[in-house]
Amino acid sequence: MSRKPVLPGQVMASGQLATLGVMGGGQLGRMFVQAAQEMGYFTAVLDADPASPAGLVSHYHIQTPYEDEQGLAQLMQRCEAITTEFENVPAPALMTLGAHRPVAPAAQAVAVAQDRIAEKAHFVACAQAGGVGPAPYAAIDSEALLKAVPADLLPGILKTARLGYDGKGQIRVQDRAALAAAWEQMGRVPCVLEKRLPLKDELSVIVARGADGQIVHFPPQRNLHRDGILAVTEVFEGNLPAALAQQAVASTRAIAEQLQYVGVLCVEYFIVDDGSAEGALVVNEMAPRPHNSGHYTLNACDVSQFELQVRAMAGLPLVQPRQHSPAIMLNLLGDLWFDAEGKARTPDWAAVLALPGTHLHLYGKLDARAGRKMGHLNITAATVEQVRATARQAAALLGIAPWA
Repeated sequence: MSRKPVLPGQVMASGQLATLGVMGGGQLGRMFVQAAQEMGYFTAVLDADPASPAGLVSHYHIQTPYEDEQGLAQLMQRCEAITTEFENVPAPALMTLGAHRPVAPAAQAVAVAQDRIAEKAHFVACAQAGGVGPAPYAAIDSEALLKAVPADLLPGILKTARLGYDGKGQIRVQDRAALAAAWEQMGRVPCVLEKRLPLKDELSVIVARGADGQIVHFPPQRNLHRDGILAVTEVFEGNLPAALAQQAVASTRAIAEQLQYVGVLCVEYFIVDDGSAEGALVVNEMAPRPHNSGHYTLNACDVSQFELQVRAMAGLPLVQPRQHSPAIMLNLLGDLWFDAEGKARTPDWAAVLALPGTHLHLYGKLDARAGRKMGHLNITAATVEQVRATARQAAALLGIAPWA
């Protein structure tokens, strides 16, 4: 298949401007669509939800399920290249699209990210080549493997091999009896048991890789999760131990290269307490798409993660992003739209936006509910001290709990 670049503003044989497609209509799709449109492309979204955030702002919205043959045919007819906004788009649908159009990331890479057992095996292979390995783990898909779990993996965390995100599909287990009960509760589906490790911190690295093998990366991001959902991302000089940050970047590049990945990839890591001053790095999971922890790039970098997604899929040159401002990202969950008594309210955006360096991004979702990602707030400043102070003021105004 030709990898000739799809140029911005290019008029195709159909008489329409070059069109880029995305499987999935959530907020990541919306920000991709906006980035593509800014560069001069038409866009098409395939998502069954008539009120999907991406569909509402796209030139074309194909309202069908992901595996609908007519919907996929329409997307191929409309688009010169196609991407995905989240990892649970069925890999066979991406395989079908990839037989006719450039698809980035490819179905094979997405399939690895969809299955924790395959994902762990890939991390182990990368670690053997000098990268960062995962936490000790065991795959469980039968009664025999359940009984064969090594004792030193407990206490641990049992995770479904497929369809887990934002802390879903996970159960903490203390002993063998709890492990057996948890596997039963999960319906005896294939799972991964990970040894529970003492965590010091969390971080992520976002890279973009082109079909020609060119690869660029953003600075490592320090992340805070609450109830399994990202709450705060901090990105500035000194936010993480320098040696671990460099190791995480090298590991992420290796993970992308060994997959022959094309597109934007995020890999999440834990810093575990191994008795040393800085701790040790363990790879957790990867997301074959732009990531919540990279939203700060919209306001703190000269190229955002979404523009790099457009460039990679369209075959355009990738440039090494430059971060021009210290940044903190606050995730805005639906909880903020309710007071302590559960009564609906509108957050005080006027007070928040009166703070210098605040950038509000709401996703166009009509219904707020607890745990639902409604938007994010990026804060930028000239110094680390200023960005921290402003972020804490904004959090207090919104009712977001403080952090260290």
